[in-house]
Amino acid sequence: MKQTINELENIASQVRRDIVRMVHGCQSGHPGGSLGCADFVTALYFEAMNHSTDFKMKGEGEDLFFLSNGHISPVWYSVLARSGYFDPSEMVTFRKLNTRLQGHPTTHEHLPGIRIASGSLGQGLSVSIGAALAKKLNKDTSLVYTLLGDGELQEGQNWEAIMFAPHNKVDNLIATIDYNGQQIDGPTEKVLSLENLQAKFEAFGWHVITSNGNDMEDIVKALHYAKSLTGKGKPILNLMSTQMGSGVDFMMGSHKWHGVAPNDEQLAAALAQLNSTLKDY
Repeated sequence: MKQTINELENIASQVRRDIVRMVHGCQSGHPGGSLGCADFVTALYFEAMNHSTDFKMKGEGEDLFFLSNGHISPVWYSVLARSGYFDPSEMVTFRKLNTRLQGHPTTHEHLPGIRIASGSLGQGLSVSIGAALAKKLNKDTSLVYTLLGDGELQEGQNWEAIMFAPHNKVDNLIATIDYNGQQIDGPTEKVLSLENLQAKFEAFGWHVITSNGNDMEDIVKALHYAKSLTGKGKPILNLMSTQMGSGVDFMMGSHKWHGVAPNDEQLAAALAQLNSTLKDY
């Protein structure tokens, strides 16, 4: 069932609560990018994608999602749980011994919703293109979505994939870049500038749209627009501006929260800013 913008915002608030609680619970993980992408992943699963919680690895007849920047697993685990793939109570095991919720998603634990391991950056776009081509060969009209971090575009494999997709008219693919300008060692502008990403992708033959990933109404509109562009001979890129740590004021906009867990006091401060809209696990 489709959700209103207000309902999606409420779900995203709970997802943010889940994120900070998971990372705090094991004192490890990546809250910054997870918080920044909470609105997008919520909108994707609760509004845009045609998917089934009766998980089948092949995903025939349904849309697929691949998380390339796997370190932001907390946001994905939360959305998967909240949309019915597994019980939310399992989130308490995040990054703990014998958990299915590894720090980076993996497949051998058989967690519903996970189709690839994505601990190594720079590989998700290539996998997504392969899945999209497989759907075309199988006459499956469903779509493939993927999310990449902007920092991981410094990995060379991405640019081979960025060339390959337009050349082969992979027009059932919608890729999104989390364009927050931050990576583990600092601002991307200082580490290795990405320059004009929109111009680069357009030059490679992609159809590029832009969106505000921390505005639910805008991101829903962008996702529906992206879907309307599929089947027209070009892959689609959603260049999505976000703020790292969005929703928690002391985490926002700083690379320092890329991979740091909040302490008890910081957790309390974060939760005080985030409405509890579903039952905490």
